[in-house]
Amino acid sequence: MYNYKLFRKSKLSQINNFVVDLGSPSNISYFWNFGSLLGLSMLIQFVTGLFLTFHYAANVSVAFDSVIHIMRDVNSGWFIRYSHINGASFFFIFVYIHIGRGIFYFSFKKSMVWLSGIFILLFLMMVAFMGYILPWGQMSFWGATVITNLISSIPSLGETIVYWIWGGFSVSNSTLNRFFSFHFVFPFLIMFLILMHLIFLHTHGSNNPLGVVGSYDKIWFYPYFVVKDCLGFFFFLILYLFLICFFPLILVDSENFIMANSLVTPLHIQPEWYYLFSYAILRSIPNKLGGVVALFMSILMLSVFMICKSKFNSLTYYPIIDLVYYLFVVSVILLMWIGANQVEYPFYFLGQALSLFFFFFFYIYIYMVSFWDLLLD
Repeated sequence: MYNYKLFRKSKLSQINNFVVDLGSPSNISYFWNFGSLLGLSMLIQFVTGLFLTFHYAANVSVAFDSVIHIMRDVNSGWFIRYSHINGASFFFIFVYIHIGRGIFYFSFKKSMVWLSGIFILLFLMMVAFMGYILPWGQMSFWGATVITNLISSIPSLGETIVYWIWGGFSVSNSTLNRFFSFHFVFPFLIMFLILMHLIFLHTHGSNNPLGVVGSYDKIWFYPYFVVKDCLGFFFFLILYLFLICFFPLILVDSENFIMANSLVTPLHIQPEWYYLFSYAILRSIPNKLGGVVALFMSILMLSVFMICKSKFNSLTYYPIIDLVYYLFVVSVILLMWIGANQVEYPFYFLGQALSLFFFFFFYIYIYMVSFWDLLLD
């Protein structure tokens, strides 16, 4: 009994040190709220997704009808589904802002925190893509067909891997079953990765807007930053509920309200908005294998930042690179717009130019930071 009490006390002490008595830089701004907002979004996605599985049927003959059943017959089913759909969009908005803040304030210097975050992003994109297939609408079916077929560009093993993913020679019932299984299981892995991400963060400490040493001036996380997080939760939930109740389908493709038909191809096949920048990069490269490599590199390039060495920990002290950073943000937004348009002039040309700048930015960032530091020596 004594050992159990001692064990319980030690665990409670660890939780207290992890959440309540955590020392945090006193000057962190509301840009640091997006980590906690991501945690809240993950919880919403997990709960709403669990309730959706109670009524969803992963079979091509009834999957589309089961979604209609959720919307029309299940009590508050429309609210659960719209919460899940819009929650995914908010999740990626928060992820991209979180990453953008990390690039601006040199969070990549904490290598394990940064790497774990990249792994989380890769799994999030994978899970969200699989979830997009489940309603079994036109865009779901053709999106799955086009995107999975890109793997066939891998020399020798490409077609074999595609057939294994499909469970046959085309996107079929086996594909839907596999995607549903992975979409249900992978969030548990993501939650484990998030836990590791938080452990690394609390081990190495958080950065701050001034870029000073993290241990220079710290205050308790509770109550100072808990209040800040709660304020962020309040505004997020107000906007979130407003969209669900008044504009729930603002980001949903109308083609996905038509049941999947392998004989009718949509005029323009495109993924969800949060993939569009990578999709535009993929389409900008004429070679199929080169496009697939560029698609994955658009995410994996984030790891390149870890080789950047600098005297300061914020782009505030690098005015020229600061400007280039904002141009990079604009280029990503423009790539999203281009990805939503047809492959025709001038979108094709603009996509190539912006894709070139997208990858060149990483070189500019690292080189100019080093060059600026040399000038100061």
